[in-house]
Amino acid sequence: MQQPTPDPDQEGTQAIDRRGFLGAVAIAAVVPLPASAAAAGTAAKPLGPTGVPIVVNGVEHKMDLDVRTTLLDYLRDHLYLTGAKKGCDHGQCGACTVHVNGRRINSCLTLALAHEGDEVTTIEGLGAPERLHPMQAAFVAHDGYQCGYCTPGQIMAATALLEEPCGPTDADVRECMSGNLCRCGAYANIVAAIQQVRREGGR
Repeated sequence: MQQPTPDPDQEGTQAIDRRGFLGAVAIAAVVPLPASAAAAGTAAKPLGPTGVPIVVNGVEHKMDLDVRTTLLDYLRDHLYLTGAKKGCDHGQCGACTVHVNGRRINSCLTLALAHEGDEVTTIEGLGAPERLHPMQAAFVAHDGYQCGYCTPGQIMAATALLEEPCGPTDADVRECMSGNLCRCGAYANIVAAIQQVRREGGR
């Protein structure tokens, strides 16, 4: 019986059926990568300079993290200071407001490594349960919150406002606080708390 003539296009190759293909895939899934390949995967992570200092609530920390890490994520995920909230993550709600060198900023919009040597204050560093900051006490007295999610950012923005040029009226305060949203709608009580502290000269 005459043997079939081999196809020159298939010389040097071996036909693989469906069962053989699936078996090869299964083996590849459990075989570890060579050390060089694994190292190449980890090297893709862009690490920043090690030991970059940043002072948070009076304590100096040395940063060693991905250069893409925002200040908000650094505070929450590395220092476990979860008072600053991740709301919109686009700088539009103010839930992540903290102070940097005494000025309020949206911590979701700035990179942690950009604050080498800066002094950052979060809601955890503003006061303590047994010694509330006057603004914290005023928010409690006026029920300036409902769900409480935006409250840390509201208080941090409000305390910064005390040092900013803001007019005397409630409308002026609303304008100065317009970057901080309260989805519960507690704006009237928030304004009342701020105005009380302003009248009493609290800082």
